[in-house]
Amino acid sequence: MDQIAVARVQGDCEWSGGALNETCMKSVLGDYAAGSILSGGGMGPAVNTPAEWAKMVNTVQKYAVDNSRLHIPVLYGVDAVHGHNNVLGATVFPHQIGLGATWDPATVRAAGASTARSVAATGIDWNFAPVADLARDQRWGRYYETFGEDPLLAGTLAAASVTGIDTANGAKHVVATVKHFGGYSEPANGHDRVPADVSMRYLQDTLLPSYKQAVQAGAKTVMVNSGAINGVPATSSKYLLTKVLRDQWGFKGVTVSDWEDVRALQTKYKLAADYPEAIALAVNAGLDMAMEPYFAKEWSTGLKTAVDRGLVSVKRIDESAGRILRMKFELGLFEHPYVDAAKADAAVLGADKALARKAAAESQVLLRNDGGVLPISPAAKKIVVAGSYADDINDQAGGWTIGWQGVPEGVTLPGTTVLAGIKEAAPAGTEVVRATSADDAVAQAKDADLTVVVVGEKAAAEGAADSPRPELSADQQALVKALKAAGKPVVTVVIAGRPLALGDADGTQGLLMSWLPGSEGGHGIADVLFGAVNPSGRLPVSWPKHIGNEPLYYQQLPGTNGGPESSYDAAYPFGAGLSYTSYAFGAITADKAVVRAGDPVGVKVTVSNTGGKAGDLVVPVYVSRPTSDVLTPATRLVAFTKVHLAAGETRTVRLQVSPGTLAVTPGDLDGAGAQKVERGAYTFSAGDKSAAVTVR
Repeated sequence: MDQIAVARVQGDCEWSGGALNETCMKSVLGDYAAGSILSGGGMGPAVNTPAEWAKMVNTVQKYAVDNSRLHIPVLYGVDAVHGHNNVLGATVFPHQIGLGATWDPATVRAAGASTARSVAATGIDWNFAPVADLARDQRWGRYYETFGEDPLLAGTLAAASVTGIDTANGAKHVVATVKHFGGYSEPANGHDRVPADVSMRYLQDTLLPSYKQAVQAGAKTVMVNSGAINGVPATSSKYLLTKVLRDQWGFKGVTVSDWEDVRALQTKYKLAADYPEAIALAVNAGLDMAMEPYFAKEWSTGLKTAVDRGLVSVKRIDESAGRILRMKFELGLFEHPYVDAAKADAAVLGADKALARKAAAESQVLLRNDGGVLPISPAAKKIVVAGSYADDINDQAGGWTIGWQGVPEGVTLPGTTVLAGIKEAAPAGTEVVRATSADDAVAQAKDADLTVVVVGEKAAAEGAADSPRPELSADQQALVKALKAAGKPVVTVVIAGRPLALGDADGTQGLLMSWLPGSEGGHGIADVLFGAVNPSGRLPVSWPKHIGNEPLYYQQLPGTNGGPESSYDAAYPFGAGLSYTSYAFGAITADKAVVRAGDPVGVKVTVSNTGGKAGDLVVPVYVSRPTSDVLTPATRLVAFTKVHLAAGETRTVRLQVSPGTLAVTPGDLDGAGAQKVERGAYTFSAGDKSAAVTVR
């Protein structure tokens, strides 16, 4: 029931890494019978190649099978959150926030399957992805690990990721993990792992649905929120881990804590007098496996002490042990615990680069295109590329890449930078000039046709990525301001895991949000800049106008700013995004004007490509109500799809609105009752068209 870091069986068995240490493997896997090993961010073999990863995992697995009392293999876990991102040379996909901008379950599913194949080739069977949290506070350091701010968008894409990971046709099976259940993304002050205070209504109606959608897609494991909700750490919440997850949602799989969260019940949250008591709180709440990465002995002896004191029953332990063993059987670990390390390099290095390039291009969100500055004209004679992020592959990949906080110093991620992508895509006869400094950029821009300035933020993860001021740095603002003053067109490309206040950098002719696009990001960005790909990305989040405007999300409640209506004033709203063609929304019709509460609502939307270029269009359907028994957002996303339209094509698409997306929690302040679909009038809208439906 415990999961131990591989660093505990390497080198000096602390933090040194290096070769596996048999003495420490005896302690962790033999004496204290850890059920799982994990490679946390940056923990891997001494030589970071796929083959060496496979050899390391095989060696750990063989020791467990040969030396544990009942010869039981271990589960091996890893945070492969955007490709097999710990392995040097593996293809790195855009982070989840970028995949969220695609609004495309098929792309997310394909990225998940690709990741699973690479993970499987190195012998690993447990992937700690996807994240089903919501991006609601731009200050939060894990914002970029989410699919966006909306419950339906995040849930749909998380479910697609689960399906991709769990059903990939690899050498062995890999299980996905829905995390961080539930409500992790609501820290009170924007700092990671800070306790959240939320109403039961907000928890049920907004924060939990994305996890539910992913769990019900077939997820076999769920990782628990590291924080506390309404005064109760999620790790010790029987309400979350048993009542909601198992009793209400029917989850049959394995729950796992996050890093040292059981110990935190004693050391951080002060709920337990000692470690055995902390263990009892978590296990009795419904936790199956504890990620206690350095405490194999302490966990083993602490669990026994908890049983001896009568704090935990053997029956309860047997439940968790049974779930863990069942997962090992389902993964085929007893029959096939090892992989062929000789095949790992070929299976992982550079795998699915074309898919990563497509995903990066599809994630691009074009927010400004004044005067049709994009796509870049093939007649352009000189393009200046400025900004420190133009030629920085490591920051382009973001945190959770090779190392926990991003690519370690002295290591360069294989891939394509924005500069390299532009140089490769520029037509013959077009000069691409890399500005060497701010002054050089301004001087070069004066006789250029166009300047592409690439700005952003440094790679980081978790608490280190928290930002009280999510904005462009002063030097970057000054650079863009000076380039604007040079009088030639400027296109700003933003490499970041969240919307940034642009300050003096605002107002360039072109603005492209590129997120953290991964190892093929340079190609994907250039594909959009030069028009090889028509941009189809849409914001999965809201972009604040200025610092102090966060947290910002479109689902505002009536009276948010003191008036009768909600106030939502974003620089670029949720769902924003431009194209190189034009679209028009025709009629939206409902299958039935009157439906019963609890029945799905079928709608049809007519859309047209009225421009001269083929493109992919996101078709969202929103709902609003004239009145409600409780405060509800002015509008909510209830269905969406993405369609390809040839130039001049008109098509009618059908979408189904699940009754769950219409449900709210009724009742007074406690709001603890079951959700229900209220009877009355509903207005479904797509574009500027709407259809009325009555629920009875």
